Amino acid sequence: MHLFTTATSTDEYGRDSRIAVLPVGSFEQHGDHLPLATDTIVACLIAKRIAEANSLFLLPPVTMSCSHEHEGFPGTVAVSAKTLMCIVDDVRASLARAGIRRLVIVNGHGGNYVLSNVVQEANVDGPCVSLFPPAGPTGKPPVSTPA
Repeated sequence: MHLFTTATSTDEYGRDSRIAVLPVGSFEQHGDHLPLATDTIVACLIAKRIAEANSLFLLPPVTMSCSHEHEGFPGTVAVSAKTLMCIVDDVRASLARAGIRRLVIVNGHGGNYVLSNVVQEANVDGPCVSLFPPAGPTGKPPVSTPA
């Protein structure tokens, strides 16, 4: 199973999707038993499933994100919220130039609060970007409570 898209330009021409899916993970510690790329792997698997089920354009993952809370652990690499926001904005602009004006962001890391703001700002003139899982009022994904 490929985590990273292996589609060709010809594949995407044939698919002719007007919606892209962008997995966003992190590169941080997850204890002694899980790889640094755990959040990215999870985001990629979910994004791939969404893209395949709906014949959407699957993008490669954004691997480094807002993981400053883990920087004391060896191997963790983080970027600023501003950098993550710029990456997503640049991806959106590039997609738009190719005629793809809708984007689904699959967030695999709870510390990427800025993605809620990215979506909010992108949708000012109408819906074009969605976030999975959706963020609650705190900017964090909603938490289920036991019945």
